[in-house]
Amino acid sequence: MRTTSPHPVRLVAALATAALCAGLGVGLTVPSAAYPPGQAKQVDKDVRFATFNASLNRNVEGQLVADLSTPNNAQASDIAETIQRVNPDVLLINEFDFVEDGLAAELFRDNYLAVPHNGAPGVEYPYYFVAPSNTGIPSGFDLDNNGDTSTTDAGNDAFGFGSFPGQFGMVVFSKYPIRFDDVRTFQRFLWQDMPGALLPDDPATPNVQQDWYSPAELEVFRLSSKSHWDVPILVGRKTVHFLVSHPTPPVFDTAEDRNGTRNNDEIRFWADYVTGGATASYIYDDEGGTGGLAKGARFVIAGDQNSDPLDGDSIPGSIQQLLENDRVNATSPPTSEGAVEATELQKLANLTHESPPQFDTADFNDANPGNLRADYVLPSAQLEILDSAVFWPLTTDPLWRLTRDFPHNQPTDHRMVWVDVHLNHPRA
Repeated sequence: MRTTSPHPVRLVAALATAALCAGLGVGLTVPSAAYPPGQAKQVDKDVRFATFNASLNRNVEGQLVADLSTPNNAQASDIAETIQRVNPDVLLINEFDFVEDGLAAELFRDNYLAVPHNGAPGVEYPYYFVAPSNTGIPSGFDLDNNGDTSTTDAGNDAFGFGSFPGQFGMVVFSKYPIRFDDVRTFQRFLWQDMPGALLPDDPATPNVQQDWYSPAELEVFRLSSKSHWDVPILVGRKTVHFLVSHPTPPVFDTAEDRNGTRNNDEIRFWADYVTGGATASYIYDDEGGTGGLAKGARFVIAGDQNSDPLDGDSIPGSIQQLLENDRVNATSPPTSEGAVEATELQKLANLTHESPPQFDTADFNDANPGNLRADYVLPSAQLEILDSAVFWPLTTDPLWRLTRDFPHNQPTDHRMVWVDVHLNHPRA
């Protein structure tokens, strides 16, 4: 048990039972019974959900904690101000290194999010959730089949690419209580246990199917390159399941397309999970629970899915597994004028894209792959979307300094995406 906050309503303790720590290494904030000040009378208000790949990952274990231990890190300040400008109620941050006791999350919250930046008021998140990521965890196998199992190739042979355990992890911050006892994580779900999994083929053996990984490797190989979490958020008397993940980029491989197929199936996992019933019967979580969401459950899927509907290198139809799912409300996709301007200014690969540029959420290398729609916030079908946007200011906007399009020194190559949903809709 550890407590770091002088504000008892904001943070009572960072607590995990011995069993939970042993099984998941979860760091979390345990709230008081009361709602934070000013929220008790607004628990049925419209809720803003957001995702942000903030690139708050570091190349050396422990460096993120060092950077966040003072309020002076320029990148973290830009990321925090962006969050303050958008002011989401529930937020997923991708590429945020996992630290066992949640210290990095608390430092970022207390030293950056709660501190005003350039006229943007601080934002309070009394609740957060973190758990381990598969990134950087050694598999014990030569997963990229390059004959190198030394420490120099350790990142490619880990369960998820990473230089150390937890690199490129994620964290959920919330203004509303998290139902910690009901959180489900799927870090250790095996890829081969997904029916019809797109396990990659070794091009050297065209007569043998799905043989890039050996039977021994498949016995331990995890589907999630980071993790998949179902984090239930309590808004008044209503629960919204915040379904968060960060599938692997569908690149950095060869003809076997092992990352492309994994990306497809990491996306499919949530499609099956929200469909529920027999479709999700194969799913099991890290505590042994099985199945997906109950029919009628409210949810919001969020994360950097690394898949554009029409452009980029993901397997065609990958993100459509969510966008075209009957249980998902994919109407009113978030847009920005800044993304359209970036296409006009940067040209090159951007001019060849089929997806409308106003939907782009990531500012990648202009020559290849160009800007893409990679980040999504997708409510369930019974939740009404009131508003949505991508935080991508025009170059004439003073807030453009928070994004600084490629190839400028960007705080991150992704943009925050947010969606406002109405929880009092008759169908909700």
